[in-house]
Formats: sequence, structure tokens, C-alpha cells
Amino acid sequence: MMKILVCNDDGINAEGIKLLTNWAKKLGEVTVSAPKVQQSAKSHAINIHEGPIEVRQVPYIDGVTAYEVNSTPVDSVRFATLGLNAHYDLILSGVNRGFNMGEDILYSGTAANVFEAALRGCKGIAFSTDPTSFAEAEKWLDKIWDYFVKNDLLAANDIYNVNIPLDAKGIKWTKQGGAYFTDEFIEIGQGQYSQEGYSVYKHGEDFTLDTDSVMNGFISVTPLSTRRDDLAVFEKLFEKIK
Repeated sequence: MMKILVCNDDGINAEGIKLLTNWAKKLGEVTVSAPKVQQSAKSHAINIHEGPIEVRQVPYIDGVTAYEVNSTPVDSVRFATLGLNAHYDLILSGVNRGFNMGEDILYSGTAANVFEAALRGCKGIAFSTDPTSFAEAEKWLDKIWDYFVKNDLLAANDIYNVNIPLDAKGIKWTKQGGAYFTDEFIEIGQGQYSQEGYSVYKHGEDFTLDTDSVMNGFISVTPLSTRRDDLAVFEKLFEKIK
């Protein structure tokens, strides 16, 4: 039986994590470790300067041990691995309310959780869906898992990002696309500003990109990596510079 950790960035009481937890129970023994409150867009932030982190074991779904962590999404994963001295066969993050695709992957706490999974030597899948409904995600989780099993994806790579649109037509194997959302800083007075997001996505039909696939009604499955270096540039200049 697999040992599974479920986490998110929307908070332990969010609808999406409860949906994912209930689904994950069919795969193995489930532990939940998630932020106490909403922590979206915290990326890979961790708490090292603000004092001790409060963690409470809380009542949750039957058969599931759950921890409420008063810190960032990644600290929730770090507690469940480093704090509990535990290893998981699979770490599932989400289901996030809103897509995490294209350049927004860099900001996503949902995606950061599976980056942390890879650093802890675990496999991981991040799930996100349309902000208006979790129904499509619930409908497709079994089919997405079958896609992973059929193609032996967890043997090919450690971590993946999955985005599920409404009325999905099928599943596409994708890479990271470009800009999807950005923000405008609005001055509201007395030196204060609010950020208001808006879409900068330009419609396309390159179904190798997560953005185009999702915006055209397909589920995107994207392999991720913790690497931030540019290997192509390294190799191109290695003989010249060394």
C-alpha cells in the first residue's frame, strides 16, 4: 500500500484538498499536512525568521491523519517529511482553485509543494482546476491517474503539474507555456497599493503548451524539474569559458 501525503496552498479546510484527500484514499494510506489559512502565490517560501511554527493535529476525514500548519505551503510539506521524519511514495498537491500554468508556475504554492517533494526524494503531482468549480477535477481524477499508470510517468520523472479545465476534451502531454496572468498595482492612498490581476494570455493552438491546451479545453500534464540553470547555455559556452 502506498504512503501518500496530501497538501495544498489554499488552506486545510479548502474544498479542493478534501476532494483530493477522499480520492487519494483509494490509492493508499493518506496523511494531510496543509496551511492553516489561505497561502496562495507563496511559491517556495519557508519560515526561518518569524519564530516557531505552530502545528496542530486536527480532526479530518475518516482514516486520515491531518496536521494544520500555521505557515507556508512548503513548510507544510517540510513538517510532514522532516518534522515527522517520514517518507512518502507520493505527494499530491491541490486541487487548487484556479489554474497554475505557464509562467504562473513560478508563483504557485501548489506547484512548489511538489518541487519540495522532489527535494525530499518523493514523487509528486500538483493539481489545479478552473476557479469556478471542482466538479470537472472530481470527474477526471481517475482518468488522469490511469494516464499516469498507462504511460509509467512516475518512473520517467519525479514531479508533474496537472491543470483541469471545465468540460475537458481529453489529456495533452505538455511543456510550460508563457504568460497567463499578471498584476497591476493600484494606488489606494497613504502609500498603499492593491494588486489587481488580469489575463495577458494570447490565444494559440500549440497543444504542446500547457496554456494553449488548457485554454482550448484540454487537461495538461507537464513534467517539472527543480533545476533553475540553463543547460543549453552551459553546454554552448563550456569549452569557451572553462
